[in-house]
Amino acid sequence: MKIIVCDDYDQMSKKASEIVSDIIKENPKAKLGLATGSTPVGMYENLVKDYEDGKIDFKEVSSVNLDEYVGIDKDNPQSYQYFMNEHLFDKVNINKENTHLPKEDGSLEESVKKYDKLLEEFGQRDVQVLGIGPNGHIAFNEPDDKLNMHTSIINLKEETIEANSRFFDSKEDVPKQAMSMGMADAFNAKTLLVLASGKNKHKAVEKFMHTDKIETMFPMSFIALHPNCYLIVDKQAYEG
Repeated sequence: MKIIVCDDYDQMSKKASEIVSDIIKENPKAKLGLATGSTPVGMYENLVKDYEDGKIDFKEVSSVNLDEYVGIDKDNPQSYQYFMNEHLFDKVNINKENTHLPKEDGSLEESVKKYDKLLEEFGQRDVQVLGIGPNGHIAFNEPDDKLNMHTSIINLKEETIEANSRFFDSKEDVPKQAMSMGMADAFNAKTLLVLASGKNKHKAVEKFMHTDKIETMFPMSFIALHPNCYLIVDKQAYEG
């Protein structure tokens, strides 16, 4: 576990992008695991700049994403497909046929099976970017007595709905379910890149820093098990 404390969000974003850029430079066919939400936006901005400056090339890069809301069309501005297009895919030369997010295709059960199959065929990622929720959730794996290993439909906790409501017109508009990689899926990467920014993540970061237990009621604790994990935080998340 490598813990990097940055002065602010911009520095955190720059450090995260440097790690991903180095991976792409080393392996032009890099397999990326990507995340959404406000935290990685700055990282994506830096990656786009590196592409525009000719430092990295996405032509042969492929990617999978952690999750997607249930019941939202991919063209909805709040969908994670829309987010990825807006912040990365439409701004670099990645082949969109090589980018993958969970999607509803048939019944939810069928959709879960299809994404599981896709992840199996995709194989181990070179890097997986992860954010954390205020309650310590990873992807949409919420605190619970048991955690899923593979893709599943998640009923979102009230605190997660509340946290995500800032992106919607009202809290009532926030989807109540998401399709998400399980914990084994999310950890199937040579490198984990875990990002936390802002005061609302401080309690989760502080709990992680002061616990010696791995517990399903605190999914973030599982990142301590990965053999090559970077936890990059800004001072607000680290100090409160």
